[in-house]
Amino acid sequence: MSSDASGATAIRVEGLAKQYALGAPQEKYRTLRDAFSTAATRTIRRARHPTGWTRKPKDYIWALRDISLSVQRGRAVGIIGHNGSGKSTLLKVLSRVTEPTAGRIEIRGRVGTLLEIGTGFHNELTGRENIFLSGAILGMRRIDIARRFDDIVEFSDVGRFIDTPVKRYSSGMYLRLAFAVAAHLEPHVLLVDEVLAVGDAAFQRKCIGRMNEVTGEGRTVLFVSHDLDAVQRVCGECVLLDHGRVAARGPTSDVIQQYLAQVTGGARVLDRIDLTQRPRSGTGESRFTAVRVLPARGGVNGRTCPDGPLELVLDIESDAQRVVGSLAVSIETLSGTKLIEADILSIGSVVRLNRGRTRVGFRIEALHLNPGIYAVRLWLGHTANSGFDHVPAAFQIEVVRPSAAGGATSPTLGMVPCRFEVVQE
Repeated sequence: MSSDASGATAIRVEGLAKQYALGAPQEKYRTLRDAFSTAATRTIRRARHPTGWTRKPKDYIWALRDISLSVQRGRAVGIIGHNGSGKSTLLKVLSRVTEPTAGRIEIRGRVGTLLEIGTGFHNELTGRENIFLSGAILGMRRIDIARRFDDIVEFSDVGRFIDTPVKRYSSGMYLRLAFAVAAHLEPHVLLVDEVLAVGDAAFQRKCIGRMNEVTGEGRTVLFVSHDLDAVQRVCGECVLLDHGRVAARGPTSDVIQQYLAQVTGGARVLDRIDLTQRPRSGTGESRFTAVRVLPARGGVNGRTCPDGPLELVLDIESDAQRVVGSLAVSIETLSGTKLIEADILSIGSVVRLNRGRTRVGFRIEALHLNPGIYAVRLWLGHTANSGFDHVPAAFQIEVVRPSAAGGATSPTLGMVPCRFEVVQE
């Protein structure tokens, strides 16, 4: 750990590994008396069982294994992966909450961390006292902490309770103050775990905006989250962990696409995507069983262009002949914000289902979406309120910019593209 933040590389990790013993008791602080007692107990056991007593072997698990990566100063890097892939363990090792089993870590500058609710603050101290304590731990002068104090209190919105012990705070108040402290006390490196999911939507937007400001000021952010939409909004590059190893690293959209391919079983465009095992609701009298995404003209490797079109082939199974008045395809962000809903109900159309399988083509002419990964929701029913089948996370699509269009794609783009021009006089 280095206090020099002038280097171009903010974080360098080489051969990092962390091993845990399954079922091992938590290590406690030991006194000299404990050491003598443990040694005496072992001696007595060996004397009583000179050949028959052996220690039961432990089972071990590698939470991290052979992790090597570097992060440049001023970058925001997302860490994604399935539960148990090692994301939180990596941040705990980087923040020195736990010691690595092997490997070398070099971090340049002060480190601000937000790993979980309850860490970093002393419950008996007030919010004000904890702000100054956290700054002192980071090595800041009192005058510098006081200079940022008002910004921290305003961001956290706990001004009325700033002189109340934090043990009386709600979890939301605690989280808001903890993030405000971590992000405003000028850390050179900010480590943020999934804890932001506890906050409400307004607070999450503030946090994402603040993390973008931090990187704009030349500081470094490592962001662990299952909210892939938030990762895309904050991070220009991403690392995918799989069972404690680095499985991929690169531009955020590319790495998220690889991760989603793992989650969905590697389904690709033109493949038949099986929907029979997807979580769903509805009466089940008619239900979606499969879908294919047809390649769009102008698309890249079968993926969709920002302006569309998006063409699907839906397989529907029905227990009887019926007329369906509502068949909808909705496109959403990965966090669940609905962007497009195409429902035959809105154009006064119907779909006639046969008993058994019916194949239905569905074409959305224009998408108007910026490059990124989106979730597709499917609905089938008599009306918009009476449903046979509702599949909230049927599959994902990737919208990409055609190479022929030129221009760079910014990770901070919104969801809807627009055509514009600049006239200089």
